[in-house]
Amino acid sequence: MALETRSSQALDTVHTDVLSQARLACYKARDAFYTCLERESNKKPTEIASVGLLYPVECKKNREEYVKHCRPTWVKHFDRQYCAKKRVQRLLDDNEPRRGPLSLSQHSTFKN
Repeated sequence: MALETRSSQALDTVHTDVLSQARLACYKARDAFYTCLERESNKKPTEIASVGLLYPVECKKNREEYVKHCRPTWVKHFDRQYCAKKRVQRLLDDNEPRRGPLSLSQHSTFKN
């Protein structure tokens, strides 16, 4: 009985050093992938990631490492954050034609 209790307690312990090492490996792989995206931003994106993120084939190896080291929910979360940041950056960029609020043409379908 005491042996069973001791073994179940050993399984329930959380090894925070292992978790933090895995988290750091995930962050390192994530940063390497997004650095590659920024570095290769002038090339045509041909690969599709989660949440519609497109990236060039030159970053495929970095993407594989990123997906291997991070949980799928984290990858999706970080991809969403990156896309949102890029969307805001594009809207605030002075050289971009899509800057500012949208101006929609107002076609009236009502007869006067």
